[in-house]
Amino acid sequence: MASNARLDHRNPLVFDTHELGRRPGALQRLTRTIDAPKDLGIQGVIGVPEGAPVELELRLESVMEGVLVTGTARAAAEGECVRCLEPVELELEADFQELFSYPDADDRGRVTAEPGDDAEDDEDRFFLEDGLFDLEPLLRDAVVLALPMQPVCREDCPGLCSECGARLADDPDHHHDAVDIRWAALQGLAGTMKDGEKDEMSGADAEAGVDEKQEK
Repeated sequence: MASNARLDHRNPLVFDTHELGRRPGALQRLTRTIDAPKDLGIQGVIGVPEGAPVELELRLESVMEGVLVTGTARAAAEGECVRCLEPVELELEADFQELFSYPDADDRGRVTAEPGDDAEDDEDRFFLEDGLFDLEPLLRDAVVLALPMQPVCREDCPGLCSECGARLADDPDHHHDAVDIRWAALQGLAGTMKDGEKDEMSGADAEAGVDEKQEK
């Protein structure tokens, strides 16, 4: 990824490598706690709330082509269960590693690929800018990979009732009496027939009463 706008050293996710130097094999370890940037995670599913603390542990190693950054990010992520929609909280630990190349890496002996491939290679590479590197793109990618795409409150969460939406974990015996739609029409017809029989019986009783009166 080629460098864009100039980096701001005041940004908590921008790191300075001047102290490390450019001697291959030099090491530097850093720890830093930063406020989570906006939309750190899988949007609409689960992520680290904006402003929440994110603990960073970094290992910077100077190599011929640039600075190899290896690290771990730890934070608390929040979301909702995809089965029952209850809140979900989990401890996130995301590992990452990336080489931030010197802008003059090609001039220092990097082996280039076939002609015409340099532009594509640069799109996939991270570069140092005046000895600074921005960790945010790398952090975002690592967090997304470490988070579950379908978070659940527990592995055996039964979810919600498809009929009424009740949370099944609160009522394991929850159920609805199923009615076979193939018999529903016949049940209605049976009810109609019973009502008709009642009407016929009422009519027959009335006729019998009239006949008795006539005989008298």
